[in-house]
Amino acid sequence: MAIFRGSARGHTLIRVAQKPEYPGFNSQVRQPGAAFLSVCPSPTSEQFRKKNFWNRAAKELHAAYSGICAYTATYLPEQGSVDHFVPKTVNPTLAYEWSNYRLASGRVNSCKGNQTNILDPFHVDSDWFEMDIPSCLLKAKSGLPNDLRGRINATINSLRLNDDDYYVQERCNILIAYAKAEINLNFLKRRYPFLAKEVVRQNLGGASLALLFKLP
Repeated sequence: MAIFRGSARGHTLIRVAQKPEYPGFNSQVRQPGAAFLSVCPSPTSEQFRKKNFWNRAAKELHAAYSGICAYTATYLPEQGSVDHFVPKTVNPTLAYEWSNYRLASGRVNSCKGNQTNILDPFHVDSDWFEMDIPSCLLKAKSGLPNDLRGRINATINSLRLNDDDYYVQERCNILIAYAKAEINLNFLKRRYPFLAKEVVRQNLGGASLALLFKLP
């Protein structure tokens, strides 16, 4: 198992507080987008690609959300990507609206695609998702209503948060780094808030994690 030594991507959902749009968004994104939609109200994916004014907001989106991916609760050292929570092809009128944007890693955004069964990070509770340690697999919190557990599991499956070894290995690597005192809890809280929440919830210090991961 490789040890985490640098930036990483990929954990799970926590509650994300919606941030107000930045000054200039209207003129940079919304207005040119509205002009495009006025002559092409139902664009194809290819037509949207040629009018991707939302990319003008990528830097500001990263700053507004402190670089934390909405779907993975992980710091993105680079700009990340602009995800349309409601897919553009499902509701074109939201394609150029700040309220529909979620900061996402390129990997998770590509996986999400046009799926509509994903829980909205703006409307989840931070205790809905839990993680088994040391497997680092995500799960719905026990005791939740069955329909909600189904939606949580659908989100995990649709985003491949357990199926993609990249995500699972990264979670393990970061916790191993914490167990080895290469990073501390404050760092986890800033960069990996879901993992920090799980460490606190499960009352796991470095020594406890070292035992669970069978570290020398």
